[in-house]
Amino acid sequence: MPYGFYGGVRPPAFKTLTSDKTIRKVFIPKRVVVPLSQHVGAPAEPVVAVGESVEVGALIGKAAGFISSSVHATISGKVTGISYSPTPTSARILSVSIQSEDGHDQEFKAKEAKAASILSKEEILNTIKDSGLVGLGGAAFPTHVKLSPPKGKPVDSVILNGAECEPYLTCDYRLMIEKPNEILKGLEVTAKVLGVKDIYIAIEDNKSLAIDAMEKAVRAMNYEQRRPKIVVLRTRYPQGAEKQVIKSVLNRIVPAGGLPMDVGCVVHNAGTVFAVYEAVYFRKPLIERVVTITGRCIKEPVNLCVRIGTILSDLVDVFGGFVEEPEKIIIGGPMMGVAQYTMDVPLTKGTSGVIFLSKGQIDKSSENVCIRCGKCIEVCPMGLVPTTIMYNTKKERFAEAKGLGIMNCFECGACAYECPAKIPLLDYMKFGKSKIQNGK
Repeated sequence: MPYGFYGGVRPPAFKTLTSDKTIRKVFIPKRVVVPLSQHVGAPAEPVVAVGESVEVGALIGKAAGFISSSVHATISGKVTGISYSPTPTSARILSVSIQSEDGHDQEFKAKEAKAASILSKEEILNTIKDSGLVGLGGAAFPTHVKLSPPKGKPVDSVILNGAECEPYLTCDYRLMIEKPNEILKGLEVTAKVLGVKDIYIAIEDNKSLAIDAMEKAVRAMNYEQRRPKIVVLRTRYPQGAEKQVIKSVLNRIVPAGGLPMDVGCVVHNAGTVFAVYEAVYFRKPLIERVVTITGRCIKEPVNLCVRIGTILSDLVDVFGGFVEEPEKIIIGGPMMGVAQYTMDVPLTKGTSGVIFLSKGQIDKSSENVCIRCGKCIEVCPMGLVPTTIMYNTKKERFAEAKGLGIMNCFECGACAYECPAKIPLLDYMKFGKSKIQNGK
């Protein structure tokens, strides 16, 4: 079954709110709060001091090890604080606060760079690392690590993940429509670093304009080798998860606890590949990204190019304010995102969207008794038995939950979405995993 995968659900898409909205870049914040940990791995170490003036793009946090990522000033101004601040993950993280100063240029000035074609693999990897690039699909894994597979694990394929299966989100969709040539150049850079022979572009079949744009760009490019192959996937959540994309495109199954490189491939989403292009071609660090700001509560749903560290509450005027007071605010997609208790949080490298949901869109049904229908098992893309894992987690039998594969859950939420008893299965999964990771 090369174009599909086991399980999954089909939630309403709600993408039409922003799917026709071109990416806007109209807002440079007067203040930012830049967390020193916006990635998998060790937090970056601050290299600036309070009172110091910084230019946009300047290093403010240096990667603390191989699996870590540097962070940069996203506006020009003065460092006003280095303290623990709230973030979209609900954790308080050491962050650098910057306030803009009059007369400072806040636009990043691209540096003259060597042609990407003559750069060595080492030069490209160092540029990507120095630019603080991480996966922009949500996991925020340092990109230079992903592009450095260990010896003994040869990679033959790279996949551009353009599925963007989460409801509401359209930031990658708009990037593929508006920046296809730049995405292809970034994709070619990653293929060169990995030395792969095959490049695939995977897009769900509900994104016809993106498919057309990428196909047109591929035809226009002069490829001597590694011409990308566009693979149209059926629309199904969580089609955009790494393991599901690999199964759908290459018909390879990533082993439990394994990584894509274990089956010879690397997966990047469209936003990450575009950031690779900007870093390699212009020496531009990751200081901004496209974010979908959407929901029926706001006047003007938009796709915005936003500076990292922008405070959510400072964006209210940009999207026109509220037509209805939101009942819930989610950063990320509605299936895997995190509900917020305040709008005074910064948007980070991993922020793909902000969703404002009205009271009528929130299901507040009470949890009922499991009716043994088996729907959670049918939809689980990892083939788990969520209810059995849930019962063991409730009883704090974490060893049994681990034996049932709880650590293979990537928290897509399909089980909770489909459950007719409204059991918060995803919450139990997260709870059990956290206990096991903490040695319980």
